[in-house]
Amino acid sequence: MLRVYFTPEDLARTRISQAPQPMWELVLSLHRLRRRDDGMVFDEWRRAALPKVPSSTRMLTDLVPHFGYYADFLTPMPTVPSVTAGVSVLLGTAKRQLRTDVATLAQARGLPSWTTNLSEGEPDTLRRLGQAVDQYFAACLSPSWAQVRAAVDRERAQQAEMLATSGLAAVLQNLHPTARWQYPVLEMAYPVDRELHLRGRGLHLVPSFFCLGTPTTFRDDAFEPVLVYPIRHEVGWSRTSDDASRPLAALLGPTRAKVLEAIGESPCTTSDLARRAATTLPTASRQTAVLRQAGLISSRRDGQSVVHSLTPQGRCLLDDPAR
Repeated sequence: MLRVYFTPEDLARTRISQAPQPMWELVLSLHRLRRRDDGMVFDEWRRAALPKVPSSTRMLTDLVPHFGYYADFLTPMPTVPSVTAGVSVLLGTAKRQLRTDVATLAQARGLPSWTTNLSEGEPDTLRRLGQAVDQYFAACLSPSWAQVRAAVDRERAQQAEMLATSGLAAVLQNLHPTARWQYPVLEMAYPVDRELHLRGRGLHLVPSFFCLGTPTTFRDDAFEPVLVYPIRHEVGWSRTSDDASRPLAALLGPTRAKVLEAIGESPCTTSDLARRAATTLPTASRQTAVLRQAGLISSRRDGQSVVHSLTPQGRCLLDDPAR
């Protein structure tokens, strides 16, 4: 059972995540990739993703076992949710946190030798781990990110409407089928007995696409208080992930659609864009030129780089490609 303890200050500071949190979705998707506890909801995504899993993903699965604790530092929550920002925070993880998380993992299972270098904050090891995050996201999550974002946005809109019409108590009571709210305590099912005392910091509610079953949170109380909880899914959601059947791909072409979706995750440089869309730098540059001429993205120079972001027209098309 998880018990979250609120103060009046916490009620005033509780909020809902503005968008999907890529690092949480990445870690939780590793569970969906390796476990068959989701009925048919993720079957099609799993079949499409498994052949594309990069070999570097082994570094991630070493830190994210099938069950139980996974390293807290893998799921940072930057101000602007994006893989690029998440990797940047990950690379700056303090040695104390790395040592704590690796030691906690080692209590439950044997760890490969490379994690010793990780626990000491060895720069090359952290860099390779960051590359593993980028490569896995580009290969396995980026093709479905438009669906992930749309589903989480729908959940967030429903929660925001409930907050406006019925108040925070209704939101907390309806977060999960097992949720029970009686001020000052929110209770819900959890794999172990756990108490989370907010102490005036508020609670960051994070609706998650790849979370399944019970909610999850950080083990270490030093992190921002977060409650990551599963949203509702429809069987067959991933069918539109295939380039041949996606309306956006039919309209723009598969490569250009991927580029637009990648920019839709968050503003990014051309280099970041090429990595997210799993394409070459020249191709990314050509596609941004076309999208910019069509009024779907804007580009601005930032030092030696060019940063691309969606225009309102681009966001409208991305959210509803059938328009």
